[in-house]
Amino acid sequence: MSLIYAVGDVHGDLSQLVEAHRRIQQDVQLNEAQAYKVVHIGDLVDRREDSRGVLDFLIKGQARGEPWVVLKGNHDRLFQWFLEDPNRVDTRLRSDYSWLHERMGGRETLQSYGVEVPLEFDLAELHKAAVDAVPENHLVFLRSLPLSFETEDFYFCHAGIRPGIPLDKQAEDDLLWVRKGFHDYEASHPKTVVHGHTPVDEVTHYGNRINIDTGAAWGKELSTICIDGNSVFLLETAGRKPLISG
Repeated sequence: MSLIYAVGDVHGDLSQLVEAHRRIQQDVQLNEAQAYKVVHIGDLVDRREDSRGVLDFLIKGQARGEPWVVLKGNHDRLFQWFLEDPNRVDTRLRSDYSWLHERMGGRETLQSYGVEVPLEFDLAELHKAAVDAVPENHLVFLRSLPLSFETEDFYFCHAGIRPGIPLDKQAEDDLLWVRKGFHDYEASHPKTVVHGHTPVDEVTHYGNRINIDTGAAWGKELSTICIDGNSVFLLETAGRKPLISG
C-alpha cells in the first residue's frame, strides 16, 4: 500500500496548511515514497483569516497534478449553499444559527474575499457582493468536492458514518454532520474511519475510528497523520510519532 496522509479541519488557516504539506513532503522524501495520497478531511473554510487562500492553494495543487484528495465538510457545503441560494437552510444546523452567525465563520470567509459584513445587512445585497467577489472556479471546486475516500482498510470522511449502514449507502448529511450514534459506537466498522468535525485536544485513535480535528478553527494546531500499511503515525515537526489505539 502506498502512503496515505490525512490533514485535519483547516478552517481557513493557510499558514498551518502550508506547514502540514511541508511536513508531508519531508516524510515522503525521507521514506523515498514512490506513491502517496494526501487526504484533506474537509472544513476548508470559515473561522480563520484566509479561506480564499486555502481554496486557491488546493485548487492550484490539484491543477499541478498533486496527489491530493479534498473532501467536503459541512462548512464547505454551507459556503457553497450560500453562494447558490442565501435563503437555503441546512436542517442539521442549529435553528438559531446560520452560516453568517458569529460562531460559524462565514463572515471571516467573506472578508477573505474582500466582502465586509456589517452587523446589520441586506441579505440580497450581501449575496450579490459575495457572488461578485468569489471566483467562479472556487464555487465549481466546492460543488465538485467528494464526500469520502477509501482504501482497503481505511474510510475517510468529514464527520463520520452512521453505524450499521453500508459505506456506499451513507447519507450526505451524516458524512458531513454526524456525531450522536457514531462517537459512542464501540464495535468495529467495515473499515477504520478517519474523520474530523469534532475538535479533540489531540489526535485520538479509538480503535474503530481516528479523529484528526484538533481545533485549528480556534487557533490550535492543524494535525496531520501518516498511514503506512496498517500503522498510523502523527506527523510532527520532528517526524513520525506512533499513534496508539485505545
